[in-house]
Amino acid sequence: MISVVPQPEPADFDAKVRQPGNAWLAGRGIAMYAPLPKGTDPHPYWRECLDELHRSHGGICAYLAVYIERATGAASVDHFVAKSALAGNTYEWSNYRLACLAMNARKRAFDDVLDPFALPPDVFHLELVTGRIYVNPGLTKNQLGIDAQATIDRLKLDSGVNREMRARHFDEYLMQDCSAGLLARYSPFVWAELQRQGAI
Repeated sequence: MISVVPQPEPADFDAKVRQPGNAWLAGRGIAMYAPLPKGTDPHPYWRECLDELHRSHGGICAYLAVYIERATGAASVDHFVAKSALAGNTYEWSNYRLACLAMNARKRAFDDVLDPFALPPDVFHLELVTGRIYVNPGLTKNQLGIDAQATIDRLKLDSGVNREMRARHFDEYLMQDCSAGLLARYSPFVWAELQRQGAI
């Protein structure tokens, strides 16, 4: 996981998502500054901006830090502040994070995941050969380190399949099956750790 730079709201976002979404909420008497009533399933107008969200963030999952192929349908809009927690954020661009389906499903409405938009540098480290992700040892005893470990645990960032993926990306780079530019584009966390560790 690496920090993500927020991107400007698309010019047509208000017309395509915010206005119809807020009208949907208002039509049901749902207060903007309160949680969604239990059992409410808001209309998914946010899907109208998924192409723009994918494009503006270079297709990189905000949590797993790998490229999501749009054609596979594996990209999704994560509401960082859960829809159930605050109705008014349901149709707000600033609340959206591009996420692969696995990460979105694991995060759900939990609020113990660090926000990629507010993530300081050098919080997560990587064993390049094994693909193991871990918290910067200098942070383990402070709140940021505790929150970082909770993020790893909640999203299962250190699962076997994720370790294997990161180790494979590193191995492909070592074997020259993958250029530096391609690695930076498709696996930016691995690329960032190569640079931090002086392995390039």
